[in-house]
Amino acid sequence: MENIRIRELEPADADDIAHIYAAIVRKPVDTDFKDLIEKHTKTDNDICVVAELNGHVIGFMISYIHYFGFGLEKSAWIATLGVQPEYMGHGIGNKLAEETFNRYEQMGIRRVYTSVRWDSTDLLSFFKNQGFDRSKFINLKKRF
Repeated sequence: MENIRIRELEPADADDIAHIYAAIVRKPVDTDFKDLIEKHTKTDNDICVVAELNGHVIGFMISYIHYFGFGLEKSAWIATLGVQPEYMGHGIGNKLAEETFNRYEQMGIRRVYTSVRWDSTDLLSFFKNQGFDRSKFINLKKRF
């Protein structure tokens, strides 16, 4: 996959990202990706990139900087990541991660966090291969 190009996420990528996400979760998407992407493309500190092959978006990574809270220092968070299923296993996620991590390192960010479902073994494996390990935090939720 030598023709992969990693570039900044653009608002026009929303439909492609929604399509990739729906293909991964295998159900209709109710997330407003246009609104989500618009929010992330308006700030200079969020690192949001896509992988393109022959002009088509085949992967994405959306991340942001978290400045403080609950004992955390300034750090980056990967909000979501996706690769078109037929391109999984070809290093697309690695290229997206490498670009994202390099940019954060240049910004002086020394820690990157993410949250993964315990039963998402493919994502857990991916992040483990990227050097991630358990943090001292747990996720909590409240339903309404």
